[in-house]
Amino acid sequence: MTTLSQPLPSDHSANASRKDPYALGHHGRSKYGRSEATGHGEGGPASKRIIVAYGFWIFLLSDIIMFSAFFAAYAVLGGNNAGGPSGANLFDQRRVAIETVVLLLSSYTAGIASIAASRANMIRTQAWMLVTGVLGVVFLVLEVQEFAELVAEGAGPHRSAFLSAFFALVGCHGLHVACGVLWLGTMMAQFAAHGFKANVMRRFNCFNLFWHALDIVWVGVFTIVYLMGAG
Repeated sequence: MTTLSQPLPSDHSANASRKDPYALGHHGRSKYGRSEATGHGEGGPASKRIIVAYGFWIFLLSDIIMFSAFFAAYAVLGGNNAGGPSGANLFDQRRVAIETVVLLLSSYTAGIASIAASRANMIRTQAWMLVTGVLGVVFLVLEVQEFAELVAEGAGPHRSAFLSAFFALVGCHGLHVACGVLWLGTMMAQFAAHGFKANVMRRFNCFNLFWHALDIVWVGVFTIVYLMGAG
């Protein structure tokens, strides 16, 4: 009579354990008991949240490349004022400082709104989004006032290559801020209508990436255009 013995662990299973130490290929669970997979197969496809964020990062990088071209144009043309006024004669440092504080503060309030949204607190989310929108509008009003005063003084974009590059760079950033304020308004309406659904949260995360990127670009504008230009 023959007896059946228990099979000994094979080298194959040991190698598989070394190749997959967190057991991601076994029903999508790690050795800590948490699900790591998001679809079928070993590891599964990335979640929709990751895919959307990745795609939006590509958009932001393309936008930053565009701003880089404007910065390069300003660097080349910044000294060509055709005998007209330079940045030292035109820029109001106090107003620019207020603009900078307002925009950076709006980035802080947008972050607080994101935290409130992650906790599904509707009142705080809407309140901090409203504060962010108001700060964005204040920034735009100050920028429009600056442009209007420059044009009234005869320092419009047609006056020199320096002013053409200045209006193109700063105006492009202002246009992005205006689009961001409109986007923020639509997000407030979506939260009010649909709550904290996954698709709404994905859009809100993209908005936050966009808004913080505008702050980073403004730091470059403030440093290169206003601080160095005024000097």
